[in-house]
Amino acid sequence: MMVIIFCLLFHPGWSFAQDFLGAPVMPGGKEILKTDTRLELGTGSSHDEVVEFYREALKGSQDIKFREWRDATYIEDDGKLAWHSITISKEDEGGVTVIIVKDNWTWIIGTLVLRYIGVFVVLMILFLGISISGGIISRSIRKMEAKKAAD
Repeated sequence: MMVIIFCLLFHPGWSFAQDFLGAPVMPGGKEILKTDTRLELGTGSSHDEVVEFYREALKGSQDIKFREWRDATYIEDDGKLAWHSITISKEDEGGVTVIIVKDNWTWIIGTLVLRYIGVFVVLMILFLGISISGGIISRSIRKMEAKKAAD
């Protein structure tokens, strides 16, 4: 009897807790759009209540970052979970919207390509700076040697 009660209280499938790709879903939300890779919900709750729900639900998870933007709160998983981000919009005329997006290879490869290009841009800037300073130093040394030879 204790096992059944425990399972009913703590197993998400049996305790009516919802999730999408392993990400918790705010209870009482109205489903706007649902695909294999994206879930959009409208809620009657305030932005702060929704953010607090997700802070509490994701408290034990690793690699989760909360970012406060001007018009939304962005929750990002930098780990190996199936979902990539949860975006909680600030309140507007339609209320608060929660968008959960699946992690995908396009985002992963895009990030790696940007980092790869960024490294080479930084290296090119350093190379140009070193080349220019080397040219200036070489010319000034030649001028000083010419001045010494003339004296």
